[in-house]
Amino acid sequence: MITGKNYIGNQLSAKGNKTYKTFNPELNEENDTTFTEATSEEIQEAVNLASQAFEEFRIISGVKKAEFLNTIADEILALDNELIETYCSETGLPEGRAKGERGRTIGQLRGFANLVAEGSWVEATIDFAQPEREPQPKSDIRKMLIPLGPVVVFGASNFPLAYSTAGGDTAAALASGCPVIVKSHPMHSGTGELVASAIVKAAEKTGMPNGVFSNLNSSGIEVGQQLVSNQKVKAVGFTGSIKGGRALLDLAAKREEPIPVFAEMGSINPVVILPKALENRHQEIAKTYASSITLGTGQFCTNPGLLLGIKSDDLTSFINNLSDEIEKISPSCMLHPNIKKGYEKNKEKVVAQDNVSVEANYTSDVHKNYAQQAVVTVGGKDFLENSTLHLEVFGPFSMVVQCENEEELQTVISNLEGQLTGTIISDDNEISSYQSIIAALQNRVGRIIFNGVPTGVEVCESMVHGGPYPASTDSRFTAVGVNSIKRWVRPFSYQDWPNSLLPQELQNENPLDIFRTIDGIRTKDEI
Repeated sequence: MITGKNYIGNQLSAKGNKTYKTFNPELNEENDTTFTEATSEEIQEAVNLASQAFEEFRIISGVKKAEFLNTIADEILALDNELIETYCSETGLPEGRAKGERGRTIGQLRGFANLVAEGSWVEATIDFAQPEREPQPKSDIRKMLIPLGPVVVFGASNFPLAYSTAGGDTAAALASGCPVIVKSHPMHSGTGELVASAIVKAAEKTGMPNGVFSNLNSSGIEVGQQLVSNQKVKAVGFTGSIKGGRALLDLAAKREEPIPVFAEMGSINPVVILPKALENRHQEIAKTYASSITLGTGQFCTNPGLLLGIKSDDLTSFINNLSDEIEKISPSCMLHPNIKKGYEKNKEKVVAQDNVSVEANYTSDVHKNYAQQAVVTVGGKDFLENSTLHLEVFGPFSMVVQCENEEELQTVISNLEGQLTGTIISDDNEISSYQSIIAALQNRVGRIIFNGVPTGVEVCESMVHGGPYPASTDSRFTAVGVNSIKRWVRPFSYQDWPNSLLPQELQNENPLDIFRTIDGIRTKDEI
């Protein structure tokens, strides 16, 4: 049952007088439940609990943490239709999307459970002492990854499950040994509370310390600002806009003790369509990309918002085909009236720029919060000279940049801001003649795709979901897959430490039977 209250550890609390409701964009009306925003007192209580819980949780075994994560997954599944119905009522997204995202959330939790149960992820490294070494003896030094401390996770507007309350950031932080305080997204607070109840129940069932998880309601930015400023918070996870992510990054940097902010802040995901591919199959590519641009009403951070090609009759035919195909697709609901408003505002801003040509614009009447998809074109020179054209239009929108030649295409790519993905569409091995294009793209993105679409982010160990700023605040890390756990830890060395007092991961006997690197050799051997 949704109460509208905050979870401060395992207790429900509603001490404040600032309230709000979520909104059903499909019905264009408010949902029934009233939510109470967390007060400064409740924020401090949650942070204090998390800090206390960290002392115990940081040394809980990987096997116990795995049990906790798997039980969270079980409890989310036990929410059954109530969760799915609430999700749909707060997002306007269809049931199939809700169930698919729930499946992804469960998969992430179980993936991290498997990771920490096995245990080698801590990257235990042992370098033996060499007391006889001249001119200086060498100490025994042993290193492993240890958790940072309480983590604040900001729920994402476009993924109420997979990137929010029990999403990838939360799952990774809990797996690492960090307590989590979620700043719930106001657009789907009911979904957030239900998932929070599952996490709290799982914590109690598996004997986790109270405060290992809290969930705070918020209608604006104040709760998030207080959390990031709190000296007991040690890291932040965020998925959202460049404006929001940058504000958190700056706030965290100004603290007396600055902390890392791992923000994934969107992208326009350039797609380079090479000439031979355009010649051979411009119709097929157009149909594929019309579907990708409008998938989920374009509300993905990997939406293909920028298509790049070299001027030709085939590129013109592609633009015409793309325009025809995208106008055939029925518009769909956006997540919230404010997101629809933002989409229309940014679309109009781009269209108003000099030398931008509108090639497709769905003009038929649509339901109140439905988005009307559009495709525009511009020349390479204009794109280079006008940074407004680089703007992410969050929704079913894409821009085709027509470059004069390969040199201008490379210059356009090299002058892009950091992106999550880049894509190359190629035929007849023509890609081998465009190595400079590939190199330029690699320098701007976190993931490069060959003959596919960027929409869809596989959750696996090899996935990189990040990229140069402003795609993310630290391009060395991924926000998806089990390697995302490395955001919430730091390397720590023990020098000449008694074996019996070392963590089990570093003890001579290797009681956890994990892989370790011993004097440069990866092994499970005892010492």
